[in-house]
Amino acid sequence: MITLKLLMTAFLMVTTSTNISAMKWEKRVLLVSAPDANDPSLNDQRRIIARWRAGAKERDLAIVEVVGNKVAGASDPATTLRQRYRLPTAGFTVVLIGKDGGSKLRGTRPISAAILEETIDAMPMRRGSKR
Repeated sequence: MITLKLLMTAFLMVTTSTNISAMKWEKRVLLVSAPDANDPSLNDQRRIIARWRAGAKERDLAIVEVVGNKVAGASDPATTLRQRYRLPTAGFTVVLIGKDGGSKLRGTRPISAAILEETIDAMPMRRGSKR
């Protein structure tokens, strides 16, 4: 578990100094929200992301976590992200945000790497960059 936390910490540090709005047109964002760090769904999503690092990087995907009142991976305050993306404080939610800033996929369970790949690869900006 310590290795997973270290991997996720390193992965999240890449975009910590900027907010989600500044990532528009540059990055897709996987916004992961949980009430606390012990949430089983949060830990499942972290494992999926840790195993899929190369795929995430290839698809310009930034990971932003809102855990309780703390944000990792972006400089936005937790309250701002919770309001803007309708993230509940009591449950797990994951939102895939496209480079255009729009929500493309939303769930209350971890999203598999296969679904993330399929969804991102179908996006117009991704199809255009693969030519």
